[in-house]
Amino acid sequence: MEKMKIMLVDDEERFLKTTKKLIEKKGYGVLTAQSGNEALEKLKLQNVHVVILDVKMPGMDGNETLKAIKSLYPLVEVIMLTGHATVDSAIVGLKSGALSD
Repeated sequence: MEKMKIMLVDDEERFLKTTKKLIEKKGYGVLTAQSGNEALEKLKLQNVHVVILDVKMPGMDGNETLKAIKSLYPLVEVIMLTGHATVDSAIVGLKSGALSD
């Protein structure tokens, strides 16, 4: 059985390194990307099950990245993550296919 692979997408390198270590300790495979464009390039090459995606990033933001992921890889689940949430950004994410709880 294939080990679940998670991709973390965030422009903050420190967050990526720390979170990657924590998730790997739980037995998951983890890829990281510092931008939406980098995430899309890695998704072309790697089988990823879940993407944890920051909303606020320079260049291609999380909502744009989410739309591209769902268009190209509709079976990949996406969890949106932000420290700057607004109701509007949540609605855009949900309409684009992000998971909610």
